[in-house]
Amino acid sequence: MSAPPQVQGETLTDKAQLVAYLEAGCKPPEDWRIGTEHEKFCYSLADYRPLPYHGDQSIRALLTGLQDFGWKPILEGENVIALAQDGASVSLEPGGQVELSGAPLKSIHETCSEVHQHLDQIKRVTKPMGVAAMGLGFQPKWARDDISWMPKGRYKIMGAYMPTKGNLGLDMMLRTCTVQVNLDFRSEADMVKKFRVSLALQPIATALFANSPFTEGRPNGFLSYRSHIWTDTDPDRCGVLPFVFEDGMGFERYVDHVLDVPMYFVYRDGKYIDASGQSFRDFLDGRLPALPGEKPRLGDWADHLSTLFPEVRLKRFLEMRGADGGPWKSLCALPAFWVGLLYDDTALDAAWDLVKDWTLEDHTYLRAEVPREALHTPFHGRRVNAVAHQAVEIAAVGLKARNRLDSQGDNESHFLALLQSRVEREKCPAEYLLDDYHGRWGGTIDPIFTECAY
Repeated sequence: MSAPPQVQGETLTDKAQLVAYLEAGCKPPEDWRIGTEHEKFCYSLADYRPLPYHGDQSIRALLTGLQDFGWKPILEGENVIALAQDGASVSLEPGGQVELSGAPLKSIHETCSEVHQHLDQIKRVTKPMGVAAMGLGFQPKWARDDISWMPKGRYKIMGAYMPTKGNLGLDMMLRTCTVQVNLDFRSEADMVKKFRVSLALQPIATALFANSPFTEGRPNGFLSYRSHIWTDTDPDRCGVLPFVFEDGMGFERYVDHVLDVPMYFVYRDGKYIDASGQSFRDFLDGRLPALPGEKPRLGDWADHLSTLFPEVRLKRFLEMRGADGGPWKSLCALPAFWVGLLYDDTALDAAWDLVKDWTLEDHTYLRAEVPREALHTPFHGRRVNAVAHQAVEIAAVGLKARNRLDSQGDNESHFLALLQSRVEREKCPAEYLLDDYHGRWGGTIDPIFTECAY
C-alpha cells in the first residue's frame, strides 16, 4: 500500500496496453524471484506509544538513522517518506508502520539473511533512541486517535474515502501489520493456476500466522483481527474474487475487474490529485473529472493496481496478502510456505488437488470464519488444521525438490519447522499470546511490547 508512485511512462489509449502490462510479468523459471515484505510497529519504550513522524523519538529519526547503512532517502515535499537501496525499499504505512519491501532474491536463504540484516539495522538505530519495533497483526493497545498520520498525500485522500466504504478501513490503515511474499509466473496459464491455488489457500495462511488477538488492551474475540478488518474495509477492492475460479480467467479478465474498481488518486508533478470514486475506464477515454481531457500513463495504471486489496493481488507478479505480521521466524516461514507450494510443478499440482473441488461457498466461509477460529475452524468434517498440515507437507516437498542449498548444504525446507510445530500443536501465535495475557501477564497487555520486540 505504501509504494512510491510509479514512473509515468507511455500514454495509455486502450485496454490492450493494460493487459500487455500484466503479461510482461511472465518469466522463465530460472528468472523467478522471491520478494518478501513485512511491516512492524515502532514505539517508545518509555510508554509504548506509537512514534509520531517528527521529534527525537520519531519515524523521521528512524529513517534518518537507517541512512547510515547506505539507504537513500525518497522525499515527498520536504519529508523523507521512504528509503531505497539495491532493489529494496523501506516505506511507511499510514500510522507509521515501517515496511521493508525486500529485493527480488533467488532463495529463502537470501530472504532470511535480508530480513536478519534489516532487523539488525533497525535495532542499532532504535536502541539508542529508546525505541523498539515488533511484529503483530494489529496494534494491541492504542486507539486510532492515539496514532499519528504519516505526511503522505495519498493517505490523506484514502483516509477521507475509507469511511464512505466500510467501518474498519481506518483501522486497516493505522493499526495493522502484515507479512507477504511476491512470486512470479511463467505464462498466463501458470498465473491462473497459481492465483487459484494461492487464493484458495490464503485462509490457511491466515490461520497459520494468526497473530492479532488484542484491541485496546483486551482480547477482541478474534485470532486474526487484522484479517477480519479487511472484510469491512471496502467491498469494491477486497474480498474473495469468484471470477478467478471461473472459465475465462486470465490477464484480460483481471484487467476488467480492476477497471471496475473506483480510483483513489492520480499522481502528477509531485502531488496527489484526489480522484476518489472515479473510474479508470473514464480516465482511459479522457473523461476523468479530476483531469479533464487527459489520458492515463503507464504509471497511473501501476498505481491503480496497487490500490486493490484482495487476499491475492496480481501485478506483474502475484502477492500473497493473507498473513499477520509476526516474529522474526515468521518472516522466513511465510515465503517458504508459498515458494514450496508454487515454485515446484509437482507441489503445485498437489496443492491444486487439495483445493480444486472447493466451492465458492467454501471460499466465502473460510474467509469469514478463519479470522475468528484460525486452525480450529470446522471445514469439510474436520478442522482447518488438517488442511494446513497437508499444505505444509506439500510445501516441504516442493522446497526439497527445488534443492536450493545454503553454505552448510541445507535446503530451504527447514524454514517450515515453525509451521510444522504449529500444526502439530494445532496452535497459532495468537493463542500463545492469549495464554500469556490470561496467565503470567496478569490481564495486562504491556509485557507484549518487550517480549515481542524484535
